[in-house]
Amino acid sequence: MEQVDLFLRFGSALVMGFFIGLQREYAKQDDEHLFAGIRTFTLITLAGCAGALAADQLDTGLAFAAIVLVLGGMIAIAYLITARQGEVGMTTEAAAVVALLIGGLCYWNELPLAAALTVATTIMLSLKPEMRGLIQRLTREDIFAVLKFAAITAIVLPVLPNETFGPLDVFNPYQTWLMVILISGISFSGYVLIKLLGSRRGLRVTGLLGGLVSSTAVTLSMTQRSQEQPAQGRSLAVAILISWAMMFVTVLVQTAILNRTLLEVLWPAVAVGGVVTLVTAGMLSWRAGSRDVAGEVALSNPFELRPAITFGLLFAVVLFFTRAAQQWLGDTGVYLSSILAGVSGVDAVTLSMAQLARPGGSLEPTVAARAVLLAVGSNTLVKGAFALISGSPALRRAIWPGVLAILGTIAVVAAVLG
Repeated sequence: MEQVDLFLRFGSALVMGFFIGLQREYAKQDDEHLFAGIRTFTLITLAGCAGALAADQLDTGLAFAAIVLVLGGMIAIAYLITARQGEVGMTTEAAAVVALLIGGLCYWNELPLAAALTVATTIMLSLKPEMRGLIQRLTREDIFAVLKFAAITAIVLPVLPNETFGPLDVFNPYQTWLMVILISGISFSGYVLIKLLGSRRGLRVTGLLGGLVSSTAVTLSMTQRSQEQPAQGRSLAVAILISWAMMFVTVLVQTAILNRTLLEVLWPAVAVGGVVTLVTAGMLSWRAGSRDVAGEVALSNPFELRPAITFGLLFAVVLFFTRAAQQWLGDTGVYLSSILAGVSGVDAVTLSMAQLARPGGSLEPTVAARAVLLAVGSNTLVKGAFALISGSPALRRAIWPGVLAILGTIAVVAAVLG
């Protein structure tokens, strides 16, 4: 190994140890019992890197194991001392073990992984107050919903048949439940962020995070609130439009995970729709002023079994009717079924198109992409109609240009797609 490469790896270990130690040094201001700070963590990562070098030079893993045992013993002693002082937490000690391994990864030239672990460790160390706040905001029902969903997934998923059968040979139990896991996981990320930040954030943040869970729920909630607070109609319209923009983001994420070929065809059109929606929200926000009132949306846990199973059934139904419509009416049938299915949501249509447009599948990527856009359009039309019919006069005046702009954009990009 050349000297430059060797110094780069040790330098990386030094920087990563310093990064973790900086956070612990800052935390020492509130907890003086922490045994390690900037210097200690830097030395730990350097020791891990040096141990890996010694193992390489001596051609035995015992050298690295010896370093781990020595430093592990020192960390254990530090924990016993702090525990006797009444501090039984061992977060810093666990972070020191991770830092030691990060040092080894740096020598083994696994720098991207080492950097990712460094950032993840630092974030976890920094989020102590927020994590405690999250635990306080989670309900007993939230915990049980996650546990039941995990149990069903871990126990049932492995035994589900991973093959298609039934009418038109489209139903695959294994793939269907995987789609449920995907959608629930994406939605749960937004749900956790809302719980983490608190339920009464600004309307813009509520629209942003709520859109990850359900843009429909945001639309219904904000529309109802506009009747109770007519003066906030323009700000509520901004939150609704932002949640619709997040719908475009989730479509891209789902497609990127399931079908890269479809993504290459779909992303420019979806990106245009999302940008138009955000620009419309931005212009409306500018007219509404900088004041952002508190916003709150009642959202259910995406890992609850009943809605998850319902979505799985909906996905299977959409997949079946799309295949049937294609056989009877060709591409026109695909478009019609997507428009009808989009009334209830975009996720099932997006996943169905991603499945059917896989290499060797029954749909061309261009047809599938246009079907997704039509589903987005029908879903936007339904949500927009609800806001225009049930919203306050101020909300209706604020949101109708956005609805027309989004629908017009979708119509244009769907027409020129491919």
